[in-house]
Amino acid sequence: EVQLVESGGGLVQAGGSLRLSCAASGFTFEDYAIGWFRQAPGKEREGISCLSLTDGSTDYADSVWGRFTISSDNAKNKVYLQMNSLKPEDTAVYYCAAIIFSSCPVDRRLLYDYWGQGTQVTVSS
Repeated sequence: EVQLVESGGGLVQAGGSLRLSCAASGFTFEDYAIGWFRQAPGKEREGISCLSLTDGSTDYADSVWGRFTISSDNAKNKVYLQMNSLKPEDTAVYYCAAIIFSSCPVDRRLLYDYWGQGTQVTVSS
């Protein structure tokens, strides 16, 4: 059974940090790119970061550039999103997703294969 499970969300004050984890199982981890997305109430889903486990390429949205860092631990089948200098506008449900055999940035015409259930991040001012 394919699973992507996010964890690490929570409530943090503005300027603080959180590290999200995406634990993958049920598929060949190294064949995929993992993307992080977020969706705030009343807003469209936003792709914020991507890491290709096939070629190591990464990508970040302008909104998180310089504050967020994506990384992986292939031995644990996990991808992390280190989030620093958090702002109230970073408040959202954060999701990870997997797409096979892709570099980052992922072609916008392609659809991700698997999605997690999401973890809530709330940044207070």
